[in-house]
Amino acid sequence: MKRLYILLCAALMLCAACDNKQTLEKKGSSGKTLEMLIVANKDVYRGDTKQMVDSLFRRPQVGLPQPEPMFDVVNIPISSFENTEMFRVHRNVVICDVKADNPDKVYIYRDKWAAPQVVFELAASSHASLDTMLTHYADRIVSEMYQADYRRIAKAFRGTKGYEQVAAIEKQYGFSLTVSNEFEIARPANESPDFAWIRKEAKDFGLGVLVHVSDYGDASVFDEARILDHLDTLMRQHIPGPSDSSYMGTERRAEIVSRVVQFNDCKYAVETRGCWRLFGDFMGGPFVCYTLLDPTGHQVITLTGYVYCPRFDKRDYLMQVDGICHSLTFAKK
Repeated sequence: MKRLYILLCAALMLCAACDNKQTLEKKGSSGKTLEMLIVANKDVYRGDTKQMVDSLFRRPQVGLPQPEPMFDVVNIPISSFENTEMFRVHRNVVICDVKADNPDKVYIYRDKWAAPQVVFELAASSHASLDTMLTHYADRIVSEMYQADYRRIAKAFRGTKGYEQVAAIEKQYGFSLTVSNEFEIARPANESPDFAWIRKEAKDFGLGVLVHVSDYGDASVFDEARILDHLDTLMRQHIPGPSDSSYMGTERRAEIVSRVVQFNDCKYAVETRGCWRLFGDFMGGPFVCYTLLDPTGHQVITLTGYVYCPRFDKRDYLMQVDGICHSLTFAKK
């Protein structure tokens, strides 16, 4: 009996090792930034269902100065998906399968055919059931697919890792952010041990991440008005504009949206999205800010990603700095 137990344990360990090896060997996923593959036949992806998909996943992304859809949605039939590897390794997949004998269940797979990847399979018995499941799981689908894109960005940046930039952040704060070597540690107008500025300046656009750490006082630090006031202070103090006396600040006339989110190992986190502007000049763009209570509960970390890109769409650029924020990793104690 003891011998049988040992053999079973050895077999389970071997299976686990094989699964880990298969995970490591999986292909990198394909697809553009924030692109969603809807796998559904034409008789399913039409009428009310198509309108529902558009309303749930192609609605305007909040916090952008011009309307851009939350996802770019691409539809293919089930047969094409099953017979074409290029489609199966897409990063964000929603399979809408409608058959009378389906169990009305939703299955979630991570890294099933590629990595990073998230696949939602909606096995519905009718069109009405499918619409109900889409509505019920929409927020979960959006959240999981954003996480897959964050993982993709971190993976891409690790391939061109800016070791000096990462080391500088780790030395200053004791935590790390993953950035590519195209970013630099900028010199703010007023240097401070509590503040850092990472940026990438290109011909047609500019990206940046602002980092600030302070001691935790009370929960009012997570109020939206307090977050915006804090951002205005940081930007005015540290981010100079190109013209004399010009400075960066939040654009209060545009829509600003705040919500509580789960963020890595942090005890509490608030995401704030909106637009920034340059006071005293003509510049602006979107930002995303995370106000975080660190795992010890003693420090508040503010990570703010911003984009300046007057000539092109801004959603995908914002996703890059958003991904940098989400790469936050704390040293293991």
